[in-house]
Amino acid sequence: MKALNLIPVGDPADETFTLNLGPQHPATHGVLRVKLVMDGEYITSAQPVIGYIHRMHEKMGENRTWAQYLPNTSRVDYLSAMTYTHAFVGVVERALKIEVPQRAEYIRVITSELNRIASHLVGWGAWVMDLGGFTPILYAFDDREKILDLLEGICGSRLTFCYYRFGGLCNDVDEAFVSGTKAFVPYMRERMKMYKRLVTDNIILRKRLEGIGPVSAEMCRRYGACGPVLRGSGVAYDVRKAEPYSVYKDFDFDIPHYPQGDSMARYLVRMDEIEQSLRIIEQAIAKLPDGPTMGKAPRIVKLPVGDFCYATECARGRLLVRVTSDGKENPYRVRLRTPCFTNLSLFEEASKGMLLADAIAFMGSLDLVIPDIDR
Repeated sequence: MKALNLIPVGDPADETFTLNLGPQHPATHGVLRVKLVMDGEYITSAQPVIGYIHRMHEKMGENRTWAQYLPNTSRVDYLSAMTYTHAFVGVVERALKIEVPQRAEYIRVITSELNRIASHLVGWGAWVMDLGGFTPILYAFDDREKILDLLEGICGSRLTFCYYRFGGLCNDVDEAFVSGTKAFVPYMRERMKMYKRLVTDNIILRKRLEGIGPVSAEMCRRYGACGPVLRGSGVAYDVRKAEPYSVYKDFDFDIPHYPQGDSMARYLVRMDEIEQSLRIIEQAIAKLPDGPTMGKAPRIVKLPVGDFCYATECARGRLLVRVTSDGKENPYRVRLRTPCFTNLSLFEEASKGMLLADAIAFMGSLDLVIPDIDR
């Protein structure tokens, strides 16, 4: 029999191809590009490419006065705007030793926690939509509208809030806000029960998230991951407890954390955090003190020469604002240590060997806001 002339096909490992995920893709939640090297449906390499929406927020801090820079803070992570502004006013108040009235601090906590719930609702609804479920995001935005109505009533904005001021707030809350917030707490608790039946206990969702995107506590440490990503890996670290600021020490609340380290653990952390935020709001409204909402702050703000830091727990993790002052009306340097950048950094290592469809589920568990990365 005549021998067959076989053509060598080469090493299958060489039969990879490059696939761009983004920068225009619904699952990237913004103009994020991930350069994927694929072996069939499996990822062999995933390199995030950032900078498509770079806005130079840190650089803008050098040519604005301390007060003029306040609106910038809410545009870094527009879904968690209150806590970003809180960090910036906090660093100035710490540097100038400004005493903030108790009523103002309580209102800051209430509005920050309402903003945290609204942010988690957007992240939850968009994440489930990435997995093919469209209905939950309609419920999420319906509930979020109730929060935005409350916040709009006191500060006139529904997204990029600029409600906090050095020394307090731009104005006090009214009775409509107080009564509306009191009514929202039990309403949202009932909605959370419905969300559990509709989504959390859904076998399809669990199959898409359980065991997907395992991230160890050690990996979080190496990349500096924080927030629900870190707590989903079993580390109960939260700035509100570990580095108490404002009046968070006055409230009783837990830090949800799960040891599994998978996408489902990060999902459960965020859902539990909504309940904890409701606990904090309920306590703060019940104990809301009377008094002024603005302390004594200088009309022209000039920080003493030196470096100053202030950290808050935003919806996606630890935000650290570090400013350097040379004694002038403008900051010499503004540095924003944001959580989305560090949380994204572990994606390349954690997604190696993962199916592309699972990588989409994993990316959703990081709850990325791309302007927060391209700050």
